[in-house]
This record gives sequence, C-alpha cells and structure tokens, in this order.
Amino acid sequence: MSAGILSRLPLLAKWSGRMIQIKTAHEIELMRASGLVTAGAIAAVKAAVRPGVSTGELDAIAEDHIRSQGAVPNFLGYHGFTGTICASINHEIVHGIPNPERRLAEGDNISIDCGAILQGWHSDSAVTVTVGEPSAEDAALLEVTERSMWAGLARAIAGGRLTDISHAVEETITAESHPYGIVDHYGGHGIGTEMHQDPHVLNYGRPGRGPKLVPGLTLAIEPMVTVGNPATVELDDGWTVITKDGSRAAHFEHTVAITPEGPWVLTAPDGGVAGLAPFGVAPRT
Repeated sequence: MSAGILSRLPLLAKWSGRMIQIKTAHEIELMRASGLVTAGAIAAVKAAVRPGVSTGELDAIAEDHIRSQGAVPNFLGYHGFTGTICASINHEIVHGIPNPERRLAEGDNISIDCGAILQGWHSDSAVTVTVGEPSAEDAALLEVTERSMWAGLARAIAGGRLTDISHAVEETITAESHPYGIVDHYGGHGIGTEMHQDPHVLNYGRPGRGPKLVPGLTLAIEPMVTVGNPATVELDDGWTVITKDGSRAAHFEHTVAITPEGPWVLTAPDGGVAGLAPFGVAPRT
C-alpha cells in the first residue's frame, strides 16, 4: 500500500531533519516471518483469481490466511480502510476497495496488494495478475512493471543512496520502446513497526541522492506503471486511485531489508533469489 507516515520509532537514524527506523538483525528476522505470512496470503488470493469471483471473496481468503498464521491484516481499519487487500482492477492503480458485489471477468487485470503484522512487525507486497490469458499489451505491461521492481530491489545495497533504487526503476521502464507512464507522487516507503515510515521511495529520479542505504533499513519498493498517461484521479470513496485517461495500470511490490550480505526480499518466498539473478545480485537468504 503506497503512502508515508512517520510515527514513534524504536531505533532511529537522522536524515534531513527526519528520523528513519533502523532494525537489528533479530528484528529483520521477525519482519521476514511477517513477510512470509504476506507472501502466503498473496499466493492464496492469486490461486483463487478466476472469472466470476468477487473481490470481496478474495479479501476473505487473504484475511483467513493471515489470521491462520497468528498475524493480523495491516490494511484492515488503516485510516478507515475496509479491506484486508487492495483490489485494483484495470485502470485502477492502487487502493481499490474489495466489494462482494464486484466480480472479475475474463481479461481483467487485478492488482492484489496485501500486508500483515506479526509480533508487531509489518510487511507489504503486491502483484498484478490477469484473469485468464493476457493480451500482448497487458503481458508487456505486467512484465516491465515487475522487472522494474526487481531492478530497484537489486540496488537495495549497503553503501548506495536511496535514489539509486528510484533511478533503477525509472531506467528500466523508460528503456522500453512503448512510452509507459510512471505514476507520480505515489511510491514506496520505509516499513517496520508501522506500515508507512520515512523515507518515501519515488519510482523515478537521479541516482546518488537521499539517505544512505545502511544495514537495518527496510523498504517497500512498489512501481506503478500505466500504458498511457500517468496522470491520476482519486475517486470519491477517498481511496481508489485511477488513471485519468482510463488506460490500464500495473503495480508490483516487495518488502526488502538491506543487510551486510546483500538485499533480503522479505516478502519473496525464496528471499529474492530468482528475481535478483538477472541483475547479477545474490540476496541474503
């Protein structure tokens, strides 16, 4: 879930007047456990995606899985949000509200965004999938969005700067021959004892700027990409963000920890091995 709110943090590093939470090795292990709960919830929801299923039914599947693992959904009740997942369809970019009356149809794209709290530690992840067989345009959109996320995760390395991640995401998307749109303002965030913490992680920008990437920093990296113009509109429900021109969008997200051994993708079951391999990066596992 994209956004950013800073609140009371247990261990802090100062950057530009703001305080960023730095986790111990043990705390990152706890976040990994939370991340695996979120990964399992998303896998369960993906397995249930089919024509005719409602987004309300998908929401219930996610909540049941999270609670069965001794965790609680971190989206549910967040600033009044009524779902365990964000279910955003086609031209909806993020923060779509699950609805038992809204059913998926063949050819729909749905972004499934989900998070959990386990022993006080948050995790956050998202994936976009097509109901049935995707069109060539949809397949390309999903592929570049997911690849840009992994490009950003590959730069989550100690010694770098925050915008190294942002630049890697942008560079991957703009290298395509199709002029994809990168959604402005919305982006990734720090995460830990709260779902949204500083720093805010844009999906574009010059490299070498922002806070240093240090072991113990945990981030949610989440590119949001459109086929057409990236301008957005928020619906009257106060949550759902759509493309202004009605073009389709995709959204992928993982929570990552920066460690001395490399990035550790906490919401990927394999820790990021497969996703980072094309970038020549070996994660901590």
